[in-house]
Amino acid sequence: MTQTADTARSGPLTFAIPKGRILDEALPVMADAGIVPEAAFHDKLDRSLSFADETGDMRILRVRAFDVATFVAFGAAQMGIVGSDVVEEFDYSELYAPVDLGIGACRLSVAEPADPAEQGSGNASHLRVATKYPNLTSRYFEKQGIQAECIKLNGAMELAPSIGLAGRIVDLVSTGGTLKSNGLVETKVIMQVSARLIVNRAAWKTDPRVAALVERFRAQAEREAA
Repeated sequence: MTQTADTARSGPLTFAIPKGRILDEALPVMADAGIVPEAAFHDKLDRSLSFADETGDMRILRVRAFDVATFVAFGAAQMGIVGSDVVEEFDYSELYAPVDLGIGACRLSVAEPADPAEQGSGNASHLRVATKYPNLTSRYFEKQGIQAECIKLNGAMELAPSIGLAGRIVDLVSTGGTLKSNGLVETKVIMQVSARLIVNRAAWKTDPRVAALVERFRAQAEREAA
């Protein structure tokens, strides 16, 4: 999970960004830092995952959020943007998140049926929870003295209680509208979430282009927060 200085500095930098909710907010932030995807990136019919930037000096990957973290941690991409929920779920040693970009705000929460009669089986010391965050979920409930049996789902989390798969779910919440539409109520907030600039530690130490971009993003975030 390391890179030599020569390897890190050869060829274009690779920057990974997530599909989905963060993307639209991330693009203006990237542009302010000098990273602008080529025109094909904005073509909704283009199913490509890899694009050049306008200068041709950078490769931009558009992938799932969890893959962003993996690519950066293992050096396949030197930098990227992803939610702090993903950073905490994986806790990769080679992944560093130096800048809170102040976008993509939401929260990771526990939810359960609003009607107690519809809650699944479980007791005070053992629960079954549907989530795509098994590590975060297990750690959270362990601190409460509860053993959580985590069922990994990548979507349709809100269905789990109604079909008897799990009594609770742990998922991202913005407005709470989706929970309400599915008869669920938010009961606990595990963590507040925002988008972070992430970098591969080895690349940050060996490639001055990475360090320079980190400083651009940091300066921009500080201006926005002022």
